[in-house]
Amino acid sequence: MVLDSLADYVSFYAGLKPSAVAVVFGSRRISYLQLKKDIDDCARALLASGVKKGDRVAILCTPRPEFWTIFLAATHIGATWLGLNPGYKRDEFRYIVSDSQPKIIFSIAEWKDRQYSDDILILANEYPCIKTLVTIEGEIPGTLPLSEFLARATDIPDAQYRDAAGLTAPDNATLIVYTSGTTGKPKGALLSNHGLTMGATMQTTHFGIESPKVVVNFPINHVACVADTCATTLIKGGTIIFQERFDPAATLQAVQDEKCTLLAGVPTMLQMMLDRPEFDSYDLTSVECILWGGAAMPKDGIARLQRICPHLMPVYGLTESSANIVFGEAGASLDEMAETIGKPDVTVECRIVDVLGKPCAVGVEGELEFKASFLFLGYWQRPEATREAFTEDGWLRTGDIGFWREDGNMELVGRKSEMFKSGGYNVYPREIEIVLESLPQVAMAAVIGIPDEMFQEIGHAFILLEPGQEISTDELRILCREKLANYKVPKCFEVRDKLPVLPVGKIDKQTLRQSVLRRNESVEDDEKGVKVK
Repeated sequence: MVLDSLADYVSFYAGLKPSAVAVVFGSRRISYLQLKKDIDDCARALLASGVKKGDRVAILCTPRPEFWTIFLAATHIGATWLGLNPGYKRDEFRYIVSDSQPKIIFSIAEWKDRQYSDDILILANEYPCIKTLVTIEGEIPGTLPLSEFLARATDIPDAQYRDAAGLTAPDNATLIVYTSGTTGKPKGALLSNHGLTMGATMQTTHFGIESPKVVVNFPINHVACVADTCATTLIKGGTIIFQERFDPAATLQAVQDEKCTLLAGVPTMLQMMLDRPEFDSYDLTSVECILWGGAAMPKDGIARLQRICPHLMPVYGLTESSANIVFGEAGASLDEMAETIGKPDVTVECRIVDVLGKPCAVGVEGELEFKASFLFLGYWQRPEATREAFTEDGWLRTGDIGFWREDGNMELVGRKSEMFKSGGYNVYPREIEIVLESLPQVAMAAVIGIPDEMFQEIGHAFILLEPGQEISTDELRILCREKLANYKVPKCFEVRDKLPVLPVGKIDKQTLRQSVLRRNESVEDDEKGVKVK
């Protein structure tokens, strides 16, 4: 069964099993019937606030029930929703709001000792597209409390609400997920109703869980939150346990207490749970499937997870695919799970091609390309970037390099672009370099990703100064922390007198990367007592 939109699934289960728990948040337990009522009230209030089909609705929030309700309500009346990460700095908020032009912004008042009042009010003052500000929790002067906003629902008669909901269609742009490019300017990937519902339906066939219960603590602006966990759980009538941030002990406790059936995360998250000294004391026998994506999982970690649950799988997808589309097979060997991403779903066409676009033979490296009915619609207001994302014959270019193995599995070897992943998050060097180069002392910056045991990859920044200038690594780190989300901040800063360049004049990042790797290997050998020549 594939319905037209995710909100339709709430209505379906509200009729089928009204008292079943749809959402858990702390001591709050929200049934499917209550969730439907919350969505109806929020959707009517959006209409009363002037939101129409195609308008953008933004929310600055942690993973909590209000995010999910507002998302489902907005998409139910044909609006396009986008999430703002509370970890973003003000300039990052500015860029996304300037680009998406939302009509309404919902926001929490504070998180982790950070107050958002100034950010929200400055955005409203700078961007006239914003007509309404709503505070979800706490107080922001000059904004509507959520309760007052929801009271507007009574202004919308039933007929008007039905008409608005009737305008939604499977191909509506229902979600914008901002994903950066090598130019450092984030692009808004448009995901459709069909992309989310069909993609989620396809994923659940691999999970094999009839009644999913899953802890969701991914940031709400991440496709892993909205599509890969929330959507897949909803379409099966399962239960989402929201946590506002990832904490390994709290996640394990929730899995035990709520008897979760699915455990999902990037390898860093799973490894942090495994590293808890009290890990073995948790009762995780309810877990029926464990999956990870965003990076490879170390063999020793996989072996430990196998003791909890035999059904393990790596998954692969990207924002533009609307869902994970490659899956490890049940019963795969330890080597297969550690070294490969598995096989594409049967509904997804896949090819690996060389630089001329010709299919590669088994064992030959090339770029992964996909075709499916649920791929993203394109980039918001970027027709050229959308065209570049697809080949002339309609295949989605991933930028990921891999090869087919003899056993039919796909193995990744790297990325075509300079993007690297830190803790499962995409990090784009040029965005960081632009921030560093904004300093008058800095002539040029080059950022690369290097391997890391915990986060898979971390950023290493090389700095070339203007003649006669000086700067400390602390100053560089502070600037990045002010301007960038935490996961984008390089872990290492290195000032050099000169940077290697290619014949075309570009910085030779491969040489820089090799120099760091060689240096790290020398340190490791010294620590092991190996004589380094």
